Amino acid sequence: MISQRIAFVVLLCLAWILPGLIGHDPWKPDEAYSFGLVYEILQGGSWVVPTLAGEPFMEKPPLFYLSAAAAAWLFSPPLAPHDAARLATGFYMVLTFLFTGLAGRELYGKNHGAVSALLLLGTLGLVVRTHQLITDVALLAGFAAAFYGLALGLRRPALGGFWLGTGVGVGFMAKGLIAPGILGIVAIAAPLLFQAWRTRRYLLSVAVAAVAVLPWLLIWPLALYQTSPDLFNEWLLINNFGRFLGHNQLGPVAEFAQYLEILPWYAFPVLPIALWTLWDARDTGYAKPEIQLPLLGFLVILLVLSASAHARELYALPMLVPLALLATPALSTLRRGAANAWLWFSAMGFTFFIFVAWFYWVALELGIPERLHHHLHTIQPGYAPGFKLLPFALGVAYTLAWIAIVVGPKRNPQRPVFIWAGGMTAVWGLTAILFIGWLDTGKSYRSMIGSMQQAMPAQYQCVASRNLGEPQRAMLHYFAGMITYREEEPKRARDCDVLLVHGVPQEENVPLGPWQKIWEGSRPGDDRGERFRLYQRTAEKPKRP
Repeated sequence: MISQRIAFVVLLCLAWILPGLIGHDPWKPDEAYSFGLVYEILQGGSWVVPTLAGEPFMEKPPLFYLSAAAAAWLFSPPLAPHDAARLATGFYMVLTFLFTGLAGRELYGKNHGAVSALLLLGTLGLVVRTHQLITDVALLAGFAAAFYGLALGLRRPALGGFWLGTGVGVGFMAKGLIAPGILGIVAIAAPLLFQAWRTRRYLLSVAVAAVAVLPWLLIWPLALYQTSPDLFNEWLLINNFGRFLGHNQLGPVAEFAQYLEILPWYAFPVLPIALWTLWDARDTGYAKPEIQLPLLGFLVILLVLSASAHARELYALPMLVPLALLATPALSTLRRGAANAWLWFSAMGFTFFIFVAWFYWVALELGIPERLHHHLHTIQPGYAPGFKLLPFALGVAYTLAWIAIVVGPKRNPQRPVFIWAGGMTAVWGLTAILFIGWLDTGKSYRSMIGSMQQAMPAQYQCVASRNLGEPQRAMLHYFAGMITYREEEPKRARDCDVLLVHGVPQEENVPLGPWQKIWEGSRPGDDRGERFRLYQRTAEKPKRP
């Protein structure tokens, strides 16, 4: 019975992970610039200094980019390089579910690990971001491994310390000081606040973790410092402390209580279930380590992220791991009425969305009804419709699997979480399988860059750029082999005879001097967002007297 349950959970996690990893170009903004860094490695770039379109890019350490480059090297061909690179995202999500399940098993017993993994899988905030080529997925895996190490350290200090240190190291090499900072606070605060953690075993576990994390914290930073002290300072001071303290403009400014505002939907349904765990434990107190660890972890992550000067919903991903762990024991104590309501809400709601997905697919690909078909192709005007056997067959398989889950064995107190996770998997799978090509048409820069290439002069010296961001520079390098020289960067600026300007449709800032516009364009359907204009110098630049 247990082996069948584990096999089901593994298949469900894989069915959730795989759709969306392949079949589309890198999307703006995060995927596009991330793949630009991966592409530089594939072209022979340094593992020490991440570069994007010929320039050092010191925002994050290189672990995820190196992992994605390794996946691209292994699996391209047959896959396109960007699709093969995105398999690294799937690898880190396998680790995330694995360590979350192991942490749940360690905290609550052998029958609870699957519940922890599926609760995490079912959160709304997880689904889109963790199918993208972004470093935050590796950070999430590091947090999951670290929480497993913290849980295991009370019983097996050496092994627990190893996984704690390794998780912190992976998080550090994925995104910098945020993981060591948060997890270091958790590790220190636990014995200060809770009696259960004031033991020699836990002290030994922390000591082992300190040893295990040292290679992660030292090898790359030392190599970077030896290569370039200036780049080391840019990474450490500007992209870590400067971003957190708000000394630069590298990210969106945080709004008051931003993470508290998004948590009700972002962490649904684990947030209300975790609150039930706390309510149910009110009589016995919160003296149990299995309550203390995930609660402390969630609060520390929330407070540290809220203290940062910059914020994005993407940064909230690590909060979902301790919340899923905190929600795990509630499945055994949830009132029958609440459990049944959750089960029927899941079954009816996800069935409705599956029906809607097929209805829209028929309109998109088969033209029925015609009015909806026209509307969908107005949104993405470059998409070529038509029946495609493989997506249709996979969509049918996901639909039949959902029906099998709904009508499956009913005598199981944990059935609501299995139904919810199965519904999330089915809806996500159908969305990613049936509509990925339609979405890619408007999100990819491929067709726009192809149009621009056709307008390029037969001969030119170089291409300068104005207001061009990292995603656009990365995709120009990937799709066109073109590296631009930014006017905004004095060390990179060159006197080129072609100029690419990034702006908006409503306003054109014509460059001063003898320039002639030879092309203008944008991504298909992007009539109000970005607009790119290409200019060619029409006469020799006057020489100084």
